[in-house]
Amino acid sequence: MLGAFIKGIDQLSDKATRKYLWLSILAALLTLVALWGAVGWLLEHTSISSIGWLEGVVDALGGIATLALTWFLFPATVSTVIGLFLDQVAECVEKRYYPNLPPAHGQPLGEAVFMSAKFLGILIGLNILMLPFLFLGPIFPFVFYLVNGYLLGREYFELVASRRLPPLDVTRLRKERQGSVLAVGVVIAFALTIPLVNLLMPIVATSAMVHLFEKWRPSHEGSSAVLS
Repeated sequence: MLGAFIKGIDQLSDKATRKYLWLSILAALLTLVALWGAVGWLLEHTSISSIGWLEGVVDALGGIATLALTWFLFPATVSTVIGLFLDQVAECVEKRYYPNLPPAHGQPLGEAVFMSAKFLGILIGLNILMLPFLFLGPIFPFVFYLVNGYLLGREYFELVASRRLPPLDVTRLRKERQGSVLAVGVVIAFALTIPLVNLLMPIVATSAMVHLFEKWRPSHEGSSAVLS
C-alpha cells in the first residue's frame, strides 16, 4: 500500500495529470467555501439545530459549530465533487504505468452523476449521525475515520474498478479485499482532514487505487506495466 501511495504522490508531477491537479485544487477550494456557506446558512435559518441531540452538539460547539461541521463534512463532499473527473486521472496513470491495457469502458456521465449524488447523501447523512460521538471524547476520531474510511475506500475502489470490470465482479473483488480497501480508505479520510494535503489527496488517492486494483485483480489485461 505504501508503494502505491508513493506512486500516487509522484503522479502529481506527471504533465498529463497536472491539468486535473489544478482542477482538483480549484474544486476543493470552491467546495470548502460552498460547504462553509451552506452549513452556516442551515444552522442560522433552518430548524436543523432544534433536533434534540443535534441541538446539544451545536450548543456545545458554540461559535465554532460552522467550522466543525464543515470540517466533518468536507472529506465526503470534496471526494464526491472531484470524483466527476477522476476517471481522467485514472486514465493518465494507466497510460504512464500500464500502457498495454486496452481502453477502459468508463461510466456514462449521467450514471456517474447519479451515483455520486447518492453516495454524497449517504456520506453526509452518516457523518451527521456520528456527531453525538463527539461527547465520547477520544472515541470519536476512531468512529469518524473508520466510518469515513470504509465509505471513501469503497468509493475510490469502485471508481477505479468500474472502469474495467462489470458490477458483480467489482463487488466480489471489493469483498475479497475489504480489509485492504478499508485501510486505504482510512488513510484517505485522515489525509482529507489535513489542511493543504486535502487539496491534493483526491488525485493521489485515485492514482494509488489504480495501482492497487491492478495488483489485486486476478488477471491483468495487457499484463506488462511500466514500473518507473
